[in-house]
Amino acid sequence: MTLDGLVAFIAVANTGSFSEAARQLRLSKSTISERLTELERALGASLLQRNSRQLALTADGTAFLDRAKRIVAEADRAAEELAQRRGEIAGPLRISAPRGFGDTHLGPALYSFMERFPEVTITAELDDRVGDAAGGYDAIIRIAPGEMPKMPTETLTVSRRTLVAAPAYLAHFGRPQTIEDLARHKAIHYMDRNPDDWNFKTGNESIVARVAPRLRVTSCLAMRDAAIAGLGIASLPTFHSHEALRSGALEIIDIGADPDLTPISIAYQNGAPPSARLTALIDHLKRAFGDPPYWDADIHLPTRREAASP
Repeated sequence: MTLDGLVAFIAVANTGSFSEAARQLRLSKSTISERLTELERALGASLLQRNSRQLALTADGTAFLDRAKRIVAEADRAAEELAQRRGEIAGPLRISAPRGFGDTHLGPALYSFMERFPEVTITAELDDRVGDAAGGYDAIIRIAPGEMPKMPTETLTVSRRTLVAAPAYLAHFGRPQTIEDLARHKAIHYMDRNPDDWNFKTGNESIVARVAPRLRVTSCLAMRDAAIAGLGIASLPTFHSHEALRSGALEIIDIGADPDLTPISIAYQNGAPPSARLTALIDHLKRAFGDPPYWDADIHLPTRREAASP
């Protein structure tokens, strides 16, 4: 029984697919199959039911899965302890992050981290779908309120979202002053479950504004570029709009709502303290982004409007 076989079994059990397990482990499907066959031979038990339509754990596989995870986790911890005794920050990290943020800000921070710790290798999967630790990630970077269930979470910095538009658009259609004014404008929306809705808070009250779309896309960077082109108003995090705001290509629209603040956080697997290399990465990202983050420097952001005196 080998660790490689255990790792292959856990990946297949978690993903329900030889192909996905092979992609995550960066191995061929035949290698995954061979390692599972060797593991089953060593155990004298069938762990998986295989057919052309589905893949399922046998009763023995279900009983063995938690034990396999503990064995692999203990081996990882033992290797980590030895590395720490030698004062090393080394080894692999596999992380998941939103694509737009990864392209523009996480990537440069990772490059400087890897320059600082040349023995660390990183696999970064940039995808707007939220992953989870069961998918084999050491850590998940997310931009969303709240914590992930059963996963320790640390805040790296904060994301501020504002309404923005090009000066030419505002000169032609006027600048909205209130949430109600938005109904007379055109929007650039991110496609999600409620693509035509914007949600705002004023004090304790939540207000939904439905603004007719001029464009719907699944890329915040495309939204930014469309807003610069004057197609409409976009709701964008400042980590995407900051350069256009500084250059004057976009302007912030203040409609009197409370600031939209969302933590940028990192979640990691439960059950053991984070590895030395993951702890080093978390510390590096906090310093690299800053709080307030560097992309908000020199940008005048709206603050909550004080109630008028009686």
